[in-house]
Amino acid sequence: MTASPPEPRAFACLWCGRTWQPRAADDLEAQARLCPECLGRAGENPFLRFRLRAALEARAAAPGPGGTAARAASSPADAPAASPADPASDGEAAGAGSDGEAAMVAYYEARAPEYDDWYLRRGGYAHGPVQDLAWQMELDAATTWLDALPLRGEIVELAAGTGWWSALLATKGELHAYDAVAATLDRARQRLVAHHLRAHLHVRDAWMPPDRAVDALFAGFWLSHVPRARLPAFLALARAWLKQGGTLAAIDSLPDPHSGTVERLAAPGPDLSRRRLADGREFTIPKVHYAPPELDAALRAAGFEDVVVRTTGRFFLLASGTAA
Repeated sequence: MTASPPEPRAFACLWCGRTWQPRAADDLEAQARLCPECLGRAGENPFLRFRLRAALEARAAAPGPGGTAARAASSPADAPAASPADPASDGEAAGAGSDGEAAMVAYYEARAPEYDDWYLRRGGYAHGPVQDLAWQMELDAATTWLDALPLRGEIVELAAGTGWWSALLATKGELHAYDAVAATLDRARQRLVAHHLRAHLHVRDAWMPPDRAVDALFAGFWLSHVPRARLPAFLALARAWLKQGGTLAAIDSLPDPHSGTVERLAAPGPDLSRRRLADGREFTIPKVHYAPPELDAALRAAGFEDVVVRTTGRFFLLASGTAA
């Protein structure tokens, strides 16, 4: 007697958060981890297209009826054409399709309209005049630190987000700002135009291998999204981006209770953060607060010298090094 296949597990849609029970493990919604409604909107959203394409590729690689032959018949009708804003049109990084990183793309796509409220201490990020003044003073200190670094020539910014730091970097050299989320890059573009600055902006995952060596590399609030087990791999990738003597710079978060929203959600586990947007949607994303000695040792092991890792006091971690 042949045992029946196990019932596929229900999942929370990576875009809308709705719980969905797929009919079979090889259903497109199960492989994309998107509910049918969000899957049906893939033609109008780059993240949803990215997840759909990954699901189609997984189905094609599977043996049996759902494998390559089935994809050849269904792919033209099921898969929307790539667009310039589609992460897959610029290539995909190893690990970019993992649930944690896919959830981050969905989160930042949804958070793009309110992301700068965090910097500006608006809305749910306002903690009162005393705490917000301390925040502003340390944000100014981080900006002054970055401005003083020897960043010049061709500069790559990974996980550029809404371009808060891009305007400063674009005054120092030829800036190439990359992010996996098209919606945040649109806001970075608006910021650069408002400052009458030029830069190259492209949808590109931070885990993609470099295609050239550049003079400087910057990552703002990205290292804390790199799981501890993958930090050596990411720092090796950062070193590969740089010419010998090139400069690496990073700014990131310290675990101060007044850094995020006033409403703090309980973390679902170690090195994870639960975030709620203004519209009520909630997301769980990786959030690792590296201690300065830990990051200092990791940078040196990855091939950086003249390493400096320090804090602004309460809110920000600052790290720099030179590619040996």
